[in-house]
Amino acid sequence: MSGDDDRAGRLARAAAALTEAEKVAGLRPGTPGRPAPPEPAAPPGSATSDVADHAGPEGGVGPERPDAADGAVGSASPAEAEALARGVVLRQLSMAPRSRAQLERKLRLKGCDDAVAARVLDRFAAVGLIDDEAYAEMLVRSKQSDRGLARTALAHELRKQGIDREIASGALSQVGAGDERARAEELAAKKMRTMHGLDREVQTRRLAGMLARKGYSGEVAWPVIRDAIDAAAEHQRD
Repeated sequence: MSGDDDRAGRLARAAAALTEAEKVAGLRPGTPGRPAPPEPAAPPGSATSDVADHAGPEGGVGPERPDAADGAVGSASPAEAEALARGVVLRQLSMAPRSRAQLERKLRLKGCDDAVAARVLDRFAAVGLIDDEAYAEMLVRSKQSDRGLARTALAHELRKQGIDREIASGALSQVGAGDERARAEELAAKKMRTMHGLDREVQTRRLAGMLARKGYSGEVAWPVIRDAIDAAAEHQRD
C-alpha cells in the first residue's frame, strides 16, 4: 500500500469514528441537540470510506466550493455552534483533504467564533483528519507530477493554502534540482510534438512561455529549451 493510500485509509477511519461519536452524542450537524436518524453505510469509494476519492482535478486538492448543507454557525448557541462547526469541517473534508487555514477560512465565512473554530479544528487535528504536513507533501507531489510545476510555483500554491513556511520548506524538499530538470524536459518534449515544422524562434518563444508559467527559472528553462529544439527532426543537420 502506498503512503497516500495508507493516509487515505487512516483519514477514512478517523472520519467514521468522529461521525459515530457525533451520532452517539446526539449532536449531528444540522439538528443540534437532537439525536440524528441512522445514516446508511457509505459505499466503497464514497466520501466517508475514502476521502481521497473526492479530490479535485489537481491531484487531490479540491476547491473550497460552497456547500448548501452548511448552516450558519454564528447565530447558534455555543453548544450548537460547536456541533455545526464540526459538521462544516466534516463536509469540507469529505470533498477533499484541506489545510487547517482553508478550514479556518470556511468557518469564518460561516460566522463561527474563532475560539469555537480553534477547539473544533484542534480536535480534528488530534484524530489525524487535519494534518498540514501530510497535506503539503501531497499537494507538492500531485502538482509537480500532474501539472509539472517548479519549486517556485509550488511554494506559491502552498502559501495560497495557508501552509506554514517551515512545513512548506519540508514539503518542497521532495523536489530536487534533478527532478525539476527532468520534469521540464518532459514538458518541453510534449510541447515540441505540437509544434512540428514551426520556425525555431516560434518554438523557442512558446517553450519559454510555457515553462515560465509553471515557475521554471531561466537557469533551468533555457538549457532545456535549447536541447529540445536541437533534438527536433526539422532542425537536424543533414
